[in-house]
Amino acid sequence: MRIDKFLNAVNITKRRSVAQDMLSNGVVAINDKVVKPSKNVEVGDVITLTYLKGEKKYEVLQLPTTKSTSKSLQDTFIKELS
Repeated sequence: MRIDKFLNAVNITKRRSVAQDMLSNGVVAINDKVVKPSKNVEVGDVITLTYLKGEKKYEVLQLPTTKSTSKSLQDTFIKELS
């Protein structure tokens, strides 16, 4: 699954366009490498989002099979590391 779709599907970003903007501005990294929106996400990858006031890291536990998931099911797909 593409990183921009993944960020939207697991409710890290509200819209896919927001995820694409973040990716094009270089604030999203997978396994410590800045990536483009077309990069595929695999189970076990660590996604790092760099904000102005720090960063958040998420580990991919499972890939969603649907376009969107419930916010209550977010913990089945990602685990926040920091």
